[in-house]
Amino acid sequence: MAERTRAESVAHDDEGALALLGKKQVLKRRFGFASLFGFAVCELITWETVLAIFSQAFNNGGPAGAVYGFIIAWSSTLSVYTVISELASLAPIAGGQYYWVYMLAPANYKTALSYVVGWLTSLAWIATVATETLFAGTIIQGILILDYSPEYSPKPYQGTLLTWLVICVCIFINVIIPNWLPRFEIGMVVFHIIGFIAIVATLWALTPHYSTSSDVWALALNNGGWPTQGLSYCVGFLGNVATFVGADASVHLAEEVSNAALNIPRAILAAMTINGAVGFIMMVTVLYCLGDITTVEDTATGYPFIQIFKDSVSSTAGATVMSAVVLILTWACATGILTTASRMVWSFARDNGLPASRQLSRVNSRTKIPVTAVLTVAVISALLTLIYIGSDAAFNDVISLTITGFYGSYFIPASLLLYRRIKGQILPYGTTPEPAHTRGMSTFNFEKPATGADSPSRSEEADKVKIEREGKGADSPSAAAHADIGHGSVLNEAPLIWGPWHLKGIFGIINNAYACVYMIFVIFWSVWPPDYKVTAATMNYSVAVTGGVMLLSFIWYMVRAKKLYKGPTVDEEVVAAVLRHGSVVSVS
Repeated sequence: MAERTRAESVAHDDEGALALLGKKQVLKRRFGFASLFGFAVCELITWETVLAIFSQAFNNGGPAGAVYGFIIAWSSTLSVYTVISELASLAPIAGGQYYWVYMLAPANYKTALSYVVGWLTSLAWIATVATETLFAGTIIQGILILDYSPEYSPKPYQGTLLTWLVICVCIFINVIIPNWLPRFEIGMVVFHIIGFIAIVATLWALTPHYSTSSDVWALALNNGGWPTQGLSYCVGFLGNVATFVGADASVHLAEEVSNAALNIPRAILAAMTINGAVGFIMMVTVLYCLGDITTVEDTATGYPFIQIFKDSVSSTAGATVMSAVVLILTWACATGILTTASRMVWSFARDNGLPASRQLSRVNSRTKIPVTAVLTVAVISALLTLIYIGSDAAFNDVISLTITGFYGSYFIPASLLLYRRIKGQILPYGTTPEPAHTRGMSTFNFEKPATGADSPSRSEEADKVKIEREGKGADSPSAAAHADIGHGSVLNEAPLIWGPWHLKGIFGIINNAYACVYMIFVIFWSVWPPDYKVTAATMNYSVAVTGGVMLLSFIWYMVRAKKLYKGPTVDEEVVAAVLRHGSVVSVS
């Protein structure tokens, strides 16, 4: 009984916190700390990603560049996600970055900045779904090549078809059996650790250790042909950065997590710490077990780690089992990424930020899942993987959107947070804001989801009639509240109050500043090509892709969306609760 009372109290607090952000609880809070931690770990899958993409850091920087670059990327990204955790604790909501930008930006820029960041984040997550599912699909193809070469002649379209199979399974888990997802994530984090131990132990036990310590810790390479080794290090560093992209996945599950303001920061930072440690061990292990570099890099499987497994255990069957472990965990990661991307799209649509927002923001009444958003993200991702049939180099442009897009969406709210905390404009945790009804509802400026370009909705007129029937005067608090409905958005004038988790004082400022500097560094180098002599195939188009997304979203905002998107909106039920009680506590 006591446990149930405590759980009910936490649920009530979660709903109240969400209501204070203007939203009614419509998704089911399926995740506790353990399942969210499993989700966060499986979204990073660091040691698996080290295996999949370690050649980028290896080619530009060599073993030494890969090892030391990993340490720098791990510690620096931990700084970035500390800031993201602070923001998630301050405002635990599925929209994440675009909502925080609206909270923190100057009044004249908040709507446009929020809109562009919302598009950038949404498309970065969709691109990540396409990327991760393609990884899983082509790993399947690599295993088939390993087992059936030379009888099996791989084709790019087959890789895409296998990717679609991966996407279908991800849809099934997300839509048909969503209540299994928390238990699935707990099971996967156990498998993640056991698989890591099994593979590392096998490599240590069976691999002829071709590399010496100097080969691993002191050897630098410049296979990209850059004028200096320093430039080569910086270009290759992006391989390590990519290993840690997407740790904000937990943020977009904020409305499905109990005690979200505390559990999200804890899950993100615990996952970063553990994944960084196992990823580093895997990086060093692979470099010691590398063997013949030419054979590994030119492997027909398409993935150097599959060839390393085969060379290490001298067994096709053994290499297949080891590769299958990586495949299962990559597939699990893709499942969670589809969950995250769909929640981001659903949240942005809920605030009228996307075309067909009414359809994308629907939630299934039985499963409490945004099914339309899940299917839309899956279909767009599947279409993006068609690019791979024409050119794997062209598909790299989709991949490039993940680093540049994510770090762009992190940098804007992080820099705004830094400005606010230096100015001392964020109140201490536990501060009770002045009750809304005593300030004419200046805590919130309400806007309900748009039903037309400029005309008031039927519900607005009905609320107005309701006020008049109740005999409330023009100067009453409720009338003042309703004067704001349909004009402006949530949090125009709301006080900023720290959440229960953040770094205090000068330490928080230093970390925030370092995170912003590091993100500028990453964004700058993320647009560089891997080779000094650039061809159409090796050109890095990420600046064009990311810049194009931001430009087109801004143009669409000025042409059309400006009439519909006014920033994060307040649900009608929250408005009704405020009008009844004068403040927002909970909306049931």
